[in-house]
Order: sequence, then structure tokens, then C-alpha cells
Amino acid sequence: MPDEQTRVWTIRELMKSAIEHLQGKGFEEARLNVELLLAHALDIQRIQLYSNFDKPLTPEELKQFRTLYERRLTREPVQYIIGSANFMGLHFTVDPRVLIPRPETETLIEQVMLACHQYAPDQLVRILEVGTGSGNISISIAKFVKNTRITAIDISLEALAVAKQNARLHSVESRINFSCADIFDLPDELMQSKFDLLVSNPPYVPKDEWEQLQKEVRDFEPSSALTDGNDGFKFYNHMADMSPVLLKPGGNIVFEVGLGQAETVINKLKKAGLVKVQVTNDLQGIPRVVSGIWPGQQENLIGLN
Repeated sequence: MPDEQTRVWTIRELMKSAIEHLQGKGFEEARLNVELLLAHALDIQRIQLYSNFDKPLTPEELKQFRTLYERRLTREPVQYIIGSANFMGLHFTVDPRVLIPRPETETLIEQVMLACHQYAPDQLVRILEVGTGSGNISISIAKFVKNTRITAIDISLEALAVAKQNARLHSVESRINFSCADIFDLPDELMQSKFDLLVSNPPYVPKDEWEQLQKEVRDFEPSSALTDGNDGFKFYNHMADMSPVLLKPGGNIVFEVGLGQAETVINKLKKAGLVKVQVTNDLQGIPRVVSGIWPGQQENLIGLN
């Protein structure tokens, strides 16, 4: 990194130097990293970097960028450094209390939206999300599907604080009930409820794969949101078994799954009695979302037969 006391740097020169430095240290998406950090340091949009290429940085601006850049060199995720992540075209506040939203999870949202659209537009669709984290899943659903009412649970009060902040940011707090609850020990109120959809991106990294994760993930993101401390199927097995309790007849389950897990989760849902079980690939062609329907009367639904 350049020494801010020895020369004046323009945006162009600083970006070129920092990108080459990160590339030399083996960082992926070095350009995107530098763009995000520098735009944040200058409090401008990324596109403005390119319309101000020849702007010289003040010593204070260079110092601010250097502070952010040095954090990135420790492999701290960019999203934590700048305090936000983009998901479904929306900005979410994130910090080490919550998992960083991933692009592949957008496939989960798309499948939930399709399931919701099977209901009449004036019919309320009740959804339970297990493990809400930053709230990105529930909030995205609430933003794009107006006839939903969502109960979003998480065992972490700290994560729920972030989720509530994001819900207020996107003006959907009135349609999401955030609750501190454990899917393995649900309160009576939830056990006695019936939902149209059960949605989850649960901790699915197997215990024996933990050390293989990127340093950014392993050392900075909350482990309880990533691994079940077991074989990776603990949450899927339990939620499948809970389908008769939590879902209305004709209700949908929509799960995100990890690489290589789809077939096992499909078999578990079928064994638990769900029908029309299917898998959807993400944009990289990886089987990413497994869904199914709890059978029963479906007169309240459109087009499922």
C-alpha cells in the first residue's frame, strides 16, 4: 500500500496500485474489493470513482482508505468492513453478528415468490422462516410479495437486532414478527400455529468441512449460522419431521441446501411424506433449493393440481 505522507495519489493511481497489490496476495475479485472500500472511504457511489479518476485524495481520505484496506488484508470480509451487503437489489446492514447474504440465496427467494404466487392476490400467505440472521430472506419476501405475513425466528438475540434494523430500513417491520426461538424447542404458540410456507437457509456446513472454508468465512462469520456441528443435515431432518405440525395442508417447504446435499434432503422430504419434491439450480448450475408440499386439501390454492 502507498505511504500517504510521501506523495499525492489520484483515484486512478490508488486503485491501480491497490488492485495489483491484492491480486499479488491472491485475493479474488480484487477490483471489486478496492472499488467498494474506496467508494466507502470517500462516501461516494462506485460509479463515481470512474467519473473522478483524476481527483487527488486528501491525506485524510487516504488515511481512511488505508484503515479499511488493512482490515481487508487480514481477510475480514468487505461487507463487514463497509457495513452492508447487496441482496436482491436491496442493501442490508451486516456485521459479525450475522451471516453475510450470498447471491445463491436469491434462488431461494425466487422459489418462495413462485410458491406465494399460487395463492390468490387478496389471500394472506403466512410464512415461517427458520434462522433469519440479517433478515434478508424475510425482508426480501415482504418487499416483493405484499400479501405475506412472516414469522422469522433465530436463536441469536444479536442477529435479531440486526434483522429488525434492516426491516425498519426497508419499511416492512409491520409485516414481520421477529422472535427469539429454537426450531428444536419451539414455544407452544408456534407449535400451535399453521403456516403456508416453511422457509430456511439453515446451517448446513458439515463439521468435518469446517477447516476447509475460506478464512473470511471461518474466522469472521458466526459459526452457529454456518454449521450444525454435525453432518450438515440436522436442521433439514428436524424441519422435515415437523412439517405435519407447522404446515397447513398444501403448504410448501423451501430449503436452501449446500453443495452435494440436494439428493439427501430430497429423500428426507419424501420419507417425511411431502409430495411434488423438486430441486432448483442456482445461476452456477449447482442444485441449490429443495422444495416440497405437505399433502392435504388444496382448495385454497391456485394451480397446484
